[in-house]
Amino acid sequence: MEAQGGIASLVSEGALLLGFALAFVLIFRRFGLGATLGYLVAGALVGPQGLGIVGGAESKMGIAELGITLLLFLVGLELNPSRLWRMKHDIFGFGLAQVALCGIALLGVVWLPTGFSLAAATVLALPLALSSTAQVLPMLQSAGRLRTPFGERAFSILLFQDLSIVPLITITTALSRNPADAGGPPGWVLTLYTVLAIVGLVLAGRFLLRPLFTLIGRWGEREMFVFAGLFTVIAAAAIMDALGLSTALGAFIAGVMLADSPYRHELEADVEPFRSILLGLFFVSVGMMLNLHAIAERPVFVVGMALALIVTKAAVIMGIGLAARMRWRSAFALGLLLSQGGEFGFVLFAQAQHSYLIASSAASVFGAVVTLSMATTPFLMMITRRFRAEPAPSADGLDEPQHDGASAIVVGYGRFGQTAAQMLIAQDISVTLVDIDPAMIERAGTFGAKVYYGDGTRIDLLRQAGAADAQLILFCQDGDTLDSDTLTSICQAFPDAGLFVRAYDRRSVLRMKGAPVEGVFREVFESAIAMARAAMECVGVDEGERDESEAEYRNRDAQRMDAQAEAGDLHAGREDFLPALEAFRSGRRNKDGECG
Repeated sequence: MEAQGGIASLVSEGALLLGFALAFVLIFRRFGLGATLGYLVAGALVGPQGLGIVGGAESKMGIAELGITLLLFLVGLELNPSRLWRMKHDIFGFGLAQVALCGIALLGVVWLPTGFSLAAATVLALPLALSSTAQVLPMLQSAGRLRTPFGERAFSILLFQDLSIVPLITITTALSRNPADAGGPPGWVLTLYTVLAIVGLVLAGRFLLRPLFTLIGRWGEREMFVFAGLFTVIAAAAIMDALGLSTALGAFIAGVMLADSPYRHELEADVEPFRSILLGLFFVSVGMMLNLHAIAERPVFVVGMALALIVTKAAVIMGIGLAARMRWRSAFALGLLLSQGGEFGFVLFAQAQHSYLIASSAASVFGAVVTLSMATTPFLMMITRRFRAEPAPSADGLDEPQHDGASAIVVGYGRFGQTAAQMLIAQDISVTLVDIDPAMIERAGTFGAKVYYGDGTRIDLLRQAGAADAQLILFCQDGDTLDSDTLTSICQAFPDAGLFVRAYDRRSVLRMKGAPVEGVFREVFESAIAMARAAMECVGVDEGERDESEAEYRNRDAQRMDAQAEAGDLHAGREDFLPALEAFRSGRRNKDGECG
């Protein structure tokens, strides 16, 4: 009965934790603040310092720290050795400079106003030099900048910060005042253990893990990949823990060793759900352990220290960026992006508390400083977006289109326009290229293409480009800028030119309905039909049947388009579309039966 009561309590607490976490993450994501802060606030609210409806934060933290371990395993999977070698200068140059210089600067920021001992100030300042991988990487991914030079530099710094956990834990252990730690190995022995453990994990990855995953791959059992992936992470972490080292580093090395294996993406997909759940639970547990009373007693200190942390890190990182010859806007953006404290700060503060270097109230206060600094990052990035953005390339010095007797005018020289223009040129059709993006014009110039600057939807510019004598005008630009009225005006101005228009989707086509153009081409429609034809050919459908199927689909699609245009409703005709195709398929079956 007692066991059943314990299970019931665990289930009810789990439901409360997940429910509050889900609600706050949705709210915080809605306002662009990120999931991490949502988890922290949810934990603080349900914990003993808040509503007190869930307890046992310490026991949950032990399980939740697996989330940090799995996070570093996935980070390692992203870094195959060749990429790691390519980024070595940023990782061990930029990253080392950031951690060292920020740590020294923050040592002064913490030590001078608090009056803490040098050892206590050190174990508080060095963790503050680390930023939040869990917050920054999703921000880079959502902005599409993770694979850019800027994103890779930020990633390199974060990676070195993750690697620096081992020496920071070693420093904390060396400074420990805990009698229980006195019998432990000295720092140089821990360093030797670290090197030997890394070498051992590298060899195990090469000679044990890869053959294991090859064997599982031959069996084709997805569930075994899940088990093997989790076993790899936990076993590597357990080896490091047995040596008194960072469990996260062990998981990271295991990830790196599998980064260039053919099973990398399968492992990422299998481990990611566990990582997300456990990492969320980690932040909830941190929120539960925050001493809100200690924070409430010193609100001015918390806010002031968070502000000092942000300003100091932003200034130091920007200075490092400028020294590395980054543009000042990029250096400023990098400083702001990494100005917050990180999740490893909570881990290191707990280690410092265990080592009797700081009191629990200090750990809570500086945990609140880290939390507040993390809350500011999304706001800082939003507020400074325009200021940080590189100015658009100037159109000064770019040529406006001239009447050079070309037979065709191609408006928009992106990926779509390039293909269309090059195929026309291959048939000796002279082409005038027009684009409104100066950066695109400059890039095209490096490949020898002459692209003129201007808005190709303007009738006066088209006339200047020679549209009155052109046989073709192709609108190939991105976006949804053309409608029936605009195209009708262009057609009336240049009646001898055939107009062809690229459309983004069905809505774009409907906006152009009724325009006197030769053809409107939906961006994915033709390629989707081409794929379907190839798929039918692969399974043995003969060419005549493929032609008939394509013709029938095109006919039904055109009828539905007419119904949508007439009704002014995108949903019009939907109820007849699939039944009509089903009737066509049934008719083919009957026909085949009769022929048989």
